[in-house]
Amino acid sequence: MIVIKLGGSLTHSKALINCFNKIQQRYQGRSVIIVPGGGAFADQVRFAQKQWQFDDITAHHMAILAMQQMALMFKGLVPHWSIVSSLSELQSAINLNKYLIWSPDSAELDQAAIPASWDITSDSLAAWLAKQLSATELILVKSAVIDPQASLEQLAAQHIIDQGFCQEVQATLFRIQVVNQRDF
Repeated sequence: MIVIKLGGSLTHSKALINCFNKIQQRYQGRSVIIVPGGGAFADQVRFAQKQWQFDDITAHHMAILAMQQMALMFKGLVPHWSIVSSLSELQSAINLNKYLIWSPDSAELDQAAIPASWDITSDSLAAWLAKQLSATELILVKSAVIDPQASLEQLAAQHIIDQGFCQEVQATLFRIQVVNQRDF
């Protein structure tokens, strides 16, 4: 099983559609779970929190809603893919559908004690999901230029991946790739 996180910034160009096409071409016959970034929807949460000064727990739940909105958009663009929300739904649907879109369940993430912080974004949530599902590979597809020699720590320092990602992937067994959309 492979988990692929598609960054929200991919929606600013045709890159998102290109990624959908590449996934369908490359991963036929494999179980694939797509994790959407929050994109412009999450950017609006950041803006609203800065303006209104509400707490991080509220912002976290709003950012999860941003990912859910993006999941709905993905489904609208690739209607034959399925949306799933909970781990139990994912585990039972993995063998039924080739391509699944994760629309994270806030209550499930709260039960898992996922910190409510901007240090934890869809990058870390994709890593958490990959761990929960014993994935073999996690790919983060970004619009940013990625130095293929950069360590995860360097990518976090450059704000290409979130600050919590390195801690989330400690002692994991799956392969991790962080790639630019053109190299995906």
